[in-house]
Amino acid sequence: MRRTILITLALFIFCISSFSQDTHPFSIHDMLAMERISEAQVSPDGQNIVFTLRTTDLVANRGRTDLWLVDVDGKNLRQLTTHPAGDFNPQWSACGKFVFFLSTRSGSSQAWKIGISGGEAVQVTDLPLDVSNLLVSPYSPHLAFTLDVFVDLKSIDKTKERLEEISKRKSSGVIHDRLFFRHWDTWKDGRRSHLFVMTLKEGAPADVMADMDADAPSKPFGGIEEIAFTPNGMGIVFTARDVGREEAWSTDFDLYYAPLDGAQAPKCLTEANQAWDTQPVFSPDGQTMAFLAMVRPRFEADRYRIVLHDWASGGKRVLTESWDRSPSSLCWSSDNKTIYATADNIGQSSLFAIDVQSGAVKTIVKEGTVSSPNLAGARIVYALDHLKAAAELWSVFPDGSDPRPVTQINAANLAQARMGDFEQFSFKGWNNETVYGYIVKPVDFDPAKRYPVAFLIHGGPQGSFGNHFHYRWNPQAYTGAGYAAVMVDFHGSTGYGQAFTDAIRGDWGGKPLVDLQKGLAAALAKCPWMDGKRVGALGASYGGYMINWIAGNWPDGFKCLVSHDGNLDERLAYFDTEELWFPEWEHLGTPWENPASYEKHNPVNYVKNWKTPILVVHGGQDFRVVETQGMSTFTAAQRKGIPSKFLYFPDENHWVLKPANSILWHDTVIAWLDQWLK
Repeated sequence: MRRTILITLALFIFCISSFSQDTHPFSIHDMLAMERISEAQVSPDGQNIVFTLRTTDLVANRGRTDLWLVDVDGKNLRQLTTHPAGDFNPQWSACGKFVFFLSTRSGSSQAWKIGISGGEAVQVTDLPLDVSNLLVSPYSPHLAFTLDVFVDLKSIDKTKERLEEISKRKSSGVIHDRLFFRHWDTWKDGRRSHLFVMTLKEGAPADVMADMDADAPSKPFGGIEEIAFTPNGMGIVFTARDVGREEAWSTDFDLYYAPLDGAQAPKCLTEANQAWDTQPVFSPDGQTMAFLAMVRPRFEADRYRIVLHDWASGGKRVLTESWDRSPSSLCWSSDNKTIYATADNIGQSSLFAIDVQSGAVKTIVKEGTVSSPNLAGARIVYALDHLKAAAELWSVFPDGSDPRPVTQINAANLAQARMGDFEQFSFKGWNNETVYGYIVKPVDFDPAKRYPVAFLIHGGPQGSFGNHFHYRWNPQAYTGAGYAAVMVDFHGSTGYGQAFTDAIRGDWGGKPLVDLQKGLAAALAKCPWMDGKRVGALGASYGGYMINWIAGNWPDGFKCLVSHDGNLDERLAYFDTEELWFPEWEHLGTPWENPASYEKHNPVNYVKNWKTPILVVHGGQDFRVVETQGMSTFTAAQRKGIPSKFLYFPDENHWVLKPANSILWHDTVIAWLDQWLK
């Protein structure tokens, strides 16, 4: 009997082992299978981490979010919430025994709390409006959160009543008297995202933004990183842009201080700076507030500096003026002597330590994409991903030694999918300046074979196709389909110094096109196994613009093109878009002030040269690059008799986010490449 059991066990182990070796090339289905870690928060005692885990639900066609816990040393990984509704935005209580979070389990988004030892969650707020951006004070018994309210009404209930009145109207017309009338993917209805504070014990939430006609945090992408309680437990600091009718062409975001009871109007702390100020983070001793600041107004991709604000005197000191990187996430060391920050860095997003006295910068973690650093006792916890791995939590000593994984949630998923190896390369681009890029080899690479190439062009244009596991433009989706992937960080990209980023201004079709041409040539010369006669170019946003520009200005460069959410007519696009500061900076003014700049590199002027087969993709809810730009691109190709297709998503914005739509997108794009390159 015992022998039979042992044989059965051995056969079971063999079957499991055999199954684990049954791998396949990476595809969109593997990308969707990855579980996405975000919002990691370290407990007050530095022993535990709570985080949000997103799992793709293909049946429901959405992402499901739950809260998980893990010890800082990686032990005791466990699921904290299991409700079918979405649970997200976790925040530790000051005592470390509870986790507050947002959940839709009551039918709307409200604040809840749950003990870390388990048990049933308890509802904390029961408001008539959805709660967003939850923040728990570590210094006093207060919660902060945001609600979308009509500023002219003095109670939350009145906002709810007005919304109900609007829903009952027979007419559907809406009158707007200033910009924005819509933003990103949402039409404006007169409400603002205001910051509210309430005690944990009793009392109604107080609107600390009073009559401000502004949003906090910034829309559409700002979050709780733009809000901080003051260490004395008396107030809160937040980011907002209060500029009246100039909102659509201003980047004058400021930091404001408000008392927690909302009894006084917020006080602007950064009025002297007309550019972007954001992300307040207080030192452990409460004496200094660090924040990020740009210096050039109406420019969203200026370099952030770390500024130190003495909380007692109000004096400010720029810490990183001499550091030619743009930091993002910040956290302090426990001794108040160091600030840890992430920043794009030559094709990586690295973790750095900045000395608070001298401003000296030291690299802690260089390779991959680092995000969300948190202090955890003697170590730093952070999220890390790279071109062959989805994000996991890691920890490292502040001197960069002993990096180790905290979670390995996606290990099994990664083990099932074969990916292509990658390498960074450099070449002499525009004006003989050094430009960097990445080459990702096809899955199951054979140097004796010749492979077609997917040439991926990033958006922004102030962005980067770096060492990052992307959930929309992942090169492994192409290498798994038998392609080599090549990405070039052309002039205008981030992480190579501000002058390199600035170089694209007024030259959208100039330096970047030269870099792309030279970069592709360098990759083909470096890798003779790439077939230079079978190359397709793909891009979205600015990358989509560049595809349209390439169609008329490099018409013999590619066998096929894919243009996703890209402008065809830059002049008309100015009048169609929402954030006007962007084209005004990039094209040196408005179209009536500087029409030549809008026409200088305008793809529509070169449609006469088009001949390359093109697939056009666009989202109907994209208000940044409006749908008619994609329709116009397809119309031009059709009228010229060029082989072309138009993939339209009426329910997607500038990005394709819904799982089923993502699958269709990838299937369509790869089939298009196969048609012309295989």
